[in-house]
Amino acid sequence: MSKKRKKKKQEEHAVDESWLLPYADLLTLLLALFIVLFASSSIDEAKFTQMTTVFNEIFDGGKGVMEQSAPTTVPIPKDSIEVHDENSSYLEDQRSLGEIQDRLDNYIAVHELENQFETKLTDEGLLVTIRDSILFSPGKAEIKPEYRGLADDIAELLIFDKPRQIVITGHTDNMPMNNAEFSSNWELSVMRAVNFLKILMQSDKVDPLLFSAKGYGEYHPIASNDSAEGRSKNRRVEVLIEPLVLEDGTVAN
Repeated sequence: MSKKRKKKKQEEHAVDESWLLPYADLLTLLLALFIVLFASSSIDEAKFTQMTTVFNEIFDGGKGVMEQSAPTTVPIPKDSIEVHDENSSYLEDQRSLGEIQDRLDNYIAVHELENQFETKLTDEGLLVTIRDSILFSPGKAEIKPEYRGLADDIAELLIFDKPRQIVITGHTDNMPMNNAEFSSNWELSVMRAVNFLKILMQSDKVDPLLFSAKGYGEYHPIASNDSAEGRSKNRRVEVLIEPLVLEDGTVAN
């Protein structure tokens, strides 16, 4: 009789531990929630893959919350840091080109040269377009004497804290060229670019290693040659100020 009482007494004092299972499930869901909140703050493909792996470990037979020694962390991929740095360098260089454009536009406005000059940021760099009428007489490659001071001013504007490659390019319309000096528009465009470059080189502050000249003749028009207005736009000298950093983050040559 005493043994039965003792057994009954032990059964009455047995602890019900069935509540541990839903408690562990609750903590598992809380961990999953924290992972989602962290990953969504700056999600990318790599983080999403890592987050998926964590979920698989939790819900597909991996360790439960009660068995894990420490919370799972999602490290920031090294590639993401490198891409951010590359983009930052590119954007910083683009801002610098924008500041150069502002200085040139200010010079153009002060000297009322809006009809002869134009600046434009392109994929290749900052492009400065100069109509040929302000620099050259028809069919000639020598810069007009009254505009030599203008070329000198431009040379000063092309001096930067961080040296940049600069390309001078000559262009013409499609009207045939065959005079005592030039047998083609190609020759005329090249010599106009070279002569403009010579004026820039007269400044002691300009590094000749950073400058080059070329001519495209009539073969890179920006307007139709069927009208006088279009032909006037095509006769031009372009100054291309190249970027220091390309869009993919590589340093320009």
